[in-house]
Amino acid sequence: MIARDGSCISLWQDTAEEYQTQNNELKKSFDVAIVGGGITGITTALQLQKAGKNCVVFEAYNLCFGTTGGTTAHLNTLLDNPYNIIINKFGKENAQLVAQSTKDSIELIRSNIEEYNIDCGFQNASAYLYAQDDKQVKELEDIHDACREVNVKAVYQENLPINIDYKKVMRVDGQAKFHPVKYVHALAKAFEEIGGVILQQCRVLDIKENGIINIVTEKGNFQSQYLIYATHIPTGINLLHLRCAPYRSYAMAVTLKNKNYPEDLFYDMYDPYHYIRSQQIKDQTYLIVGAEDHKTGHIENTDECFSKLEAYVKKYFDVDEVVNKWSSQYFEPADALPYIGHLPGHKENILVATGYGGNGMTYSHVAALTLKSIVLNEDNPYIKLYDPNRIKPVAGFVSFLSHNADVARMFVGKWFTHEKLKELEDIAPGEGKVVRFEGETIALHKDKEGKLHALKPTCTHMKCSVAWNNAEQSWDCPCHGARYNISGYVVTGPANMQLQKIEVKELLESTKH
Repeated sequence: MIARDGSCISLWQDTAEEYQTQNNELKKSFDVAIVGGGITGITTALQLQKAGKNCVVFEAYNLCFGTTGGTTAHLNTLLDNPYNIIINKFGKENAQLVAQSTKDSIELIRSNIEEYNIDCGFQNASAYLYAQDDKQVKELEDIHDACREVNVKAVYQENLPINIDYKKVMRVDGQAKFHPVKYVHALAKAFEEIGGVILQQCRVLDIKENGIINIVTEKGNFQSQYLIYATHIPTGINLLHLRCAPYRSYAMAVTLKNKNYPEDLFYDMYDPYHYIRSQQIKDQTYLIVGAEDHKTGHIENTDECFSKLEAYVKKYFDVDEVVNKWSSQYFEPADALPYIGHLPGHKENILVATGYGGNGMTYSHVAALTLKSIVLNEDNPYIKLYDPNRIKPVAGFVSFLSHNADVARMFVGKWFTHEKLKELEDIAPGEGKVVRFEGETIALHKDKEGKLHALKPTCTHMKCSVAWNNAEQSWDCPCHGARYNISGYVVTGPANMQLQKIEVKELLESTKH
């Protein structure tokens, strides 16, 4: 089993072993340094290494520790932000480019699997989008027409191949599914075999931009001509943190008594929507269902999200056993498209890929193709399309204001309470809360053994107050998505420094006076 950025065990981490690096040659200078060992980082590294660049991947924990280990791994050209929205914001030609880029992405995955003979349960599938009321029918018709405009062949379907009520159904072929961790591990092996270097358990501590990029890490100092942030959201403070809103989504893998597992991908049209598929791993097939998305740090009882999801699954499927349940984080862009390319406010040789929304597996390979073209100075229309420096005063403006109004509220202490420290005894094992004591705000957690952990609740990224996530046993920042474990160590960026620890013994002694 591999480690992941939460206490809940995903199906993927439960069915894969930790990657063991092969190339131990420790060079100090590279053409390209990639920060982040998920699907974006490893795919991009392989593409560039094959093109003749000398590359290194720095991973703070282990490969697939972040969202790649927690995805539900839908490979689709039918996107969360539908093509009618993309046409409205970016025009028909750009929407056609988006559709083409996602097709290219899935084709690259197919090509990699064939070239490297990867056993990752890859299977072609169709996607079904279904409306369940009259309002959704109209929305579905708009999406259908927009798909046809951008050359995504969408057709109406008489029947929905799963036992869920519907009013109208649309089908799009050419989609797929796979085991993401096994896929990434195979690419990592191929990358190392042609000279690439992977450094796991190696956090990047500082970047110094002086023409040649100097990289300070836990395993020493390195240099590179280019640096790519493939960390889901870049560390530090950047304009992109104001353009990307962090969300959490919940997933469940179950077995079915009747063994009637659907082969394809299914999506309803609620907000948040439910997404359904199956995956065979060795001799066992699993039904995987996801939903209950919400902004990170905005739900007090995250366990309730799992309860709602389980109730939904059992309503429509003959569940035998809930095998895994987990949640994962993604970043929603302000204007419906990812940000792939030059990192705003930095030198031209600092690149980034972020803002994938709920389509991370697909956009990871769009990013790999785009970033490769930037480094190799190739003509590629995707470079302009996904440019993080694009300025669009209208596109996403309302979403942008809404998200940052939320951020402003967090700064003034929405998450603070006025409980006294003596109420610690009311905290159950596994529970955490932010409390106020003698003018100090404290993030308190009681572990399963009853030991208390106290931290300053101020996120080290942009000074918001963190909130407790009882499902994943983590402190989550509601502003920009940084997450910390019970000891205060960073498990998800953009923060790169741990929360400040408080000695509980001293605090308890101070209550006696």
